[in-house]
Amino acid sequence: MSAPLLIELLTEELPPKSLKQLSTAFGDEIVKGLARHDLRAADAPAATLYATPRRLAVLVPEVIAESTPRTVEVTGPSLKVGLDANGAPTPALLGFARKNNVSVDALVKRDTPKGTVFAAALTVAGNTLAGLLAGIVEEALKKLPIPKLMRWGAREEEFVRPVHGLVLLHGERVVPGIVLGLTAGRMTCGHRFLGSAEISLADAASYESQLAQRGAVVASFDARRAQIEALLKTEAERQQAALGDYRDLLDEVTALVEHPSVYVGAFDADFLAVPAECLTLTMRQNQKYFPLFDAAGKLLPRFLIVSNMRVADPVHIVNGNQRVVRPRLEDARFFYNQDRKQRLEERVPQLGKVVYHNKLGTQLERVERIQIHAGRIARALGGDALLAERAAWLAKADLLTGMVGEFPELQGIMGRYYAAHDGEPAEVAAAIEAHYRPRFAGDALPEGATACAVALAEKLDALAGLFGIGQLPSGERDPFGLRRAALGVLRILVERELPLSLPDLISQAFATFGAKVKAAPAELETFIYERFAGYLRDRGYTAREVDAVLSLKPARVDLVPRQLEAVRAFAALTESESLAAANKRVANILRQAEAKGETYAEVSASHLREPAERALHEALQASSAAATALFERGDYTGYLKTFAVLKTPVDAFFDGVMVMVEDEALRRNRLALLAGLRAAMNRVADLSRLAA
Repeated sequence: MSAPLLIELLTEELPPKSLKQLSTAFGDEIVKGLARHDLRAADAPAATLYATPRRLAVLVPEVIAESTPRTVEVTGPSLKVGLDANGAPTPALLGFARKNNVSVDALVKRDTPKGTVFAAALTVAGNTLAGLLAGIVEEALKKLPIPKLMRWGAREEEFVRPVHGLVLLHGERVVPGIVLGLTAGRMTCGHRFLGSAEISLADAASYESQLAQRGAVVASFDARRAQIEALLKTEAERQQAALGDYRDLLDEVTALVEHPSVYVGAFDADFLAVPAECLTLTMRQNQKYFPLFDAAGKLLPRFLIVSNMRVADPVHIVNGNQRVVRPRLEDARFFYNQDRKQRLEERVPQLGKVVYHNKLGTQLERVERIQIHAGRIARALGGDALLAERAAWLAKADLLTGMVGEFPELQGIMGRYYAAHDGEPAEVAAAIEAHYRPRFAGDALPEGATACAVALAEKLDALAGLFGIGQLPSGERDPFGLRRAALGVLRILVERELPLSLPDLISQAFATFGAKVKAAPAELETFIYERFAGYLRDRGYTAREVDAVLSLKPARVDLVPRQLEAVRAFAALTESESLAAANKRVANILRQAEAKGETYAEVSASHLREPAERALHEALQASSAAATALFERGDYTGYLKTFAVLKTPVDAFFDGVMVMVEDEALRRNRLALLAGLRAAMNRVADLSRLAA
């Protein structure tokens, strides 16, 4: 019998930030377990997941009560062991037949790599849902991503939260079983206040509708999320306001309610004197409210409340939430006013008491390093080094403020506000906030030479310092966010088109540490170029194109996108395949020659004997002269296309000229010609990497 299977765990309030992840993992493991025991076809429709604050559930369609019996073949003794000299069954063969409950005559012979053996064909009974389901559920629960388990009452069972109910329904039938000490049944419960306390489920398929009608519960996480989002947008439109960036809070709020309603709250407009970031963060993070903004993005003294109660008159709900949020906003105002009583520059010496890393010193020492490096970078960019050094000096001072102590997410942001209050130049204040950017993929980049200089110096300090003490990322572990820092450096250099040498930046970062760390510039360069390869592939370039350019370890990474476009344009030429193959052949010849100790210098025209090598030399000189001018102008596409004319002379050279001849002078001259060809053609990319 095939029927939908419902599994539901009734719990106390589950962790809201991980509810969706728990639901997905639970459903995946249940489906895998059923498939593993042949209780569900691989092409059956997908399972439906349900998750609310008080339940995890999954509805799996087309689950069978018992799998089809199957025939398996069991191998036994070899022919030599199974029969004696007279061809009669030995005790070993008789024992094998008796063990498998078959007659000796029913055994068959099978040829194997180890020789002929006896085998028995056995019919194995199918798996039953009733016998296996409880075990499948228990196994699924053990595999959930739960960092910390808990016990409840005097029980030995463990889960992320206490579990009080278990439903196992196959169609209309309860599947017997015990999970986490609970006996399976068909009883569930509705909304704590709006629905029935006990609901007897008639069948698995109608689970969602029964909960909605009798329990006032929207069981589907995705459906509830969509409903909340629609309610928020409708109410925001009614308020003639915008929600701003609200989606990061949506999943968490969805995990807090079973029957959502949205109401409007307000706060005293005097609080708007506090930076909007402080107010929105406390409303979102502490109270799970959705702040409202005007058309210009300015915070309004109103917010939206997602409630678990639907009532005709929400005045008590709204008033209660307004009373709760006021002390939070008062705290933010208090921290803001207190922090401004001390200038940022007065806080900097106190960073000497804050440890950055036990092997890398204090935050003050770090600020001193960043200040030196930021000044150098700003000068290289033609910016104001004094402004960059000032911004770097103040960049970490807000870590010691009350507001950042309460809300670490505001570091940099509060530094900008406090610097502006202290009368610091606008460029310095902006750089204090921007030096943390980009914080995540797609985040905005710092703008201007000052901000870019401080941001680069800060990230390179972290990279050089931690590489210098051997704290490298391993596998998926990256506790110091070094991969993110490396990508940040690359994005700033590339997307802001900064004419800086990456190796020079790395060397300068190590130099600021002096003898405190072991310099490992080559290791750090490799790490950054590996991140660069992934970044470029994400931007649509092929692995072969990226490899061709990055194999040269280009110092100016801001030019790499133009080099990649040139490589792509070159690859589209009809001559490219032949020239790439020739480059590969040249590279192999030179590598083998160098391995044998061969040396070569400049090409001597007097040693060009064959017409093909003279023609190649002349064509190369002409092409190089034209290409060099294009390269120096940054026209990399034109540079590569210039060498397309070499296809014919290169092909003729390899058809008619032997390079590794016995005549030493002739051999070295031809190696020099090939080395010159390779050097001229591969300034933008190693074209041999494009060969198939």
